[in-house]
Amino acid sequence: MTVIRRSIRHCALIATILLCAFDLSARGGDAVVENVVLITLDGLRGEELFGGADQRLMTPENGVKTPDQLKSKFWKETRTERRELLMPFLWKMSLSKSGWIAGDIEADSQVAVSNGMFFSYPGYNEILTGKPDPAVDSNDKKYNANVTVLEWLHGKDAFRGKVAAYTSWDVFPFIINDKRSGIPVNSGWQKFEVGEANRVATLNLVSEQLFHEWDGVRYDVLTTAGAIEELTTRAPRVLFVGLGETDDWAHAGRYDRYLLAAQQNDRFIELLWETCQKLPSHRDKTLFIITTDHGRGIDREGWKNHGTSHPGSERIWVAAFGPGVRQGGIDTEGKFVPGKFVQGKFVQGKFVQGKFVQAQVAATVAAALGEDFTTSSPGIHPPLPFLEAD
Repeated sequence: MTVIRRSIRHCALIATILLCAFDLSARGGDAVVENVVLITLDGLRGEELFGGADQRLMTPENGVKTPDQLKSKFWKETRTERRELLMPFLWKMSLSKSGWIAGDIEADSQVAVSNGMFFSYPGYNEILTGKPDPAVDSNDKKYNANVTVLEWLHGKDAFRGKVAAYTSWDVFPFIINDKRSGIPVNSGWQKFEVGEANRVATLNLVSEQLFHEWDGVRYDVLTTAGAIEELTTRAPRVLFVGLGETDDWAHAGRYDRYLLAAQQNDRFIELLWETCQKLPSHRDKTLFIITTDHGRGIDREGWKNHGTSHPGSERIWVAAFGPGVRQGGIDTEGKFVPGKFVQGKFVQGKFVQGKFVQAQVAATVAAALGEDFTTSSPGIHPPLPFLEAD
């Protein structure tokens, strides 16, 4: 067994022990939305989310060490079975009466990135600020001049000191502009500071001693554990959790680990949900919104990457569940014609029906909490249509 595998398993074991100590239990019910947890899964394709594992990619050429074992773990004959095998909790909640999910091209539902760049910083800027910005054109660690919905809410009395972010990628302090906004952003391999002293000390020890597969991205299990400590200690009304391993394993050409990271992320979402259900301040009062910053290429090599040279990168998805959701299941309202190459030049996709774009997430977060983010700046996109009317 390699050092990397031992480190990852050690990390997962330690964090699982920590998380299980909470003795969490889930409950259902209807109530007004008082809190929002926004979660992003970096670069997770809609192809896997809606169709499960792709058998064509379960090969040594796509970094799969044991194809037969991977197929036994993730392969079923129907796309419904495969997706529920890959992300069982997300699908259970999305298909419930209080769930909603959009972006399944086979159901004529598509959600698009509108920034035209199809990589991370522009995508997260669009998600969090409600509109694309051509000036945000790299992943460089530059403080964002745009105000995110997190910062805007944090500036209000009802949310001041009640907004937090835990992210695996170390660029998020710049995207959220923690200096200007005053929002605590724990990211990358930064030490944890919030939570029960012994658990925090153990998390920091594990984080320091683990082999770091990536300098700028920590393992999602640690990010999730830190976010759970934040919830149980400070009970923020708005929590942003940015998970990152799906994108990094895809770039590494490891389809096996890409699938495993997606399945683990599903479990982490479930743990965050169960944590909220245990807290009196959050039980049956917390809406979860989950999305991604960009899609990926659609062929046997393109899945590893994304950007304007990889058709399919403009296609994303959004899921939500919890109080305030007025409809259940897979959306069939939004329709989008994907972009394509014409004479060597990429032509941006366009809507033929519906207005589901990445930029709608920001106003949706605010609207769920009874706030109108569209009034904060011209050009901010309206909320997604799944929220109950006032």
